[in-house]
Amino acid sequence: MELIIGHSPDPDDAFMFYALKKGLVKAPFRVREFLADIETLNKLAIHERIDVTAVSTHAMAYIGNKYFILRIGASMGLKYGPVVVGNTARPELVAVPGTYTTATLLVKLAMPNVKTVEIPFDRIMDAVKAGIVDAGVLIHEGQITYERHGLRKIMDLGEWWYEETKLPTPLGLDVVKASLGIDVVRSVKDALLESTKYAMNNREEALAHAMEFSRGLNMGDTDRFVRMYVNEYTMDMGIEGEKAIKALLEMGHERGLLPEPRLLFA
Repeated sequence: MELIIGHSPDPDDAFMFYALKKGLVKAPFRVREFLADIETLNKLAIHERIDVTAVSTHAMAYIGNKYFILRIGASMGLKYGPVVVGNTARPELVAVPGTYTTATLLVKLAMPNVKTVEIPFDRIMDAVKAGIVDAGVLIHEGQITYERHGLRKIMDLGEWWYEETKLPTPLGLDVVKASLGIDVVRSVKDALLESTKYAMNNREEALAHAMEFSRGLNMGDTDRFVRMYVNEYTMDMGIEGEKAIKALLEMGHERGLLPEPRLLFA
């Protein structure tokens, strides 16, 4: 059996999927890797076009029970997350990296009075610097490099979320199509756990692979970014992680931003 497995071309995802992609851990299926930005993966999952994939937690409000959320592989940060940067403390127009990204939902919750405009994540810094928008939400490596580009932090959305809920920020998840059956779901979960353990135990080797997706980061910055989002919640999101996912989607639903979430966990 071959499974199409999607993830974004970013250091943390590359680090986690490294051993599985290279056949360094056993799995009862073949891997067909599909690389795409997270917003593309969200849309593919919403339309059930991919077997296994990374998705934004926000997108699960629209994906619902068509996919199982794995308790392994989540990208969560405690007291940190996407960063809103800009040149004014009271922005009116904010660039966001996609309709279904968690960063977009967090902005709408934390800054309900701003207008948002979608810009590809890797062009947001340039849009802010050019004055096309008042501010922008940075995901991926932009969270740790924005000061080098002369940009000022307005808000860390992970800090805001923690103050609101005392929970980790549930940014990204790994999911498996429910129609594949629970046995396949469990086999993917086990394989991804082993892949992540391999990367943790062979860090330099896995980081060398992750560097291929680091968009100019040096080894130290790549390691720093990977440690931010491949952490204890990645190995097992636990009760706190599940609570964070449900709390985010329920808050969005209560404020009229999302349909009522229907979730499956594995």
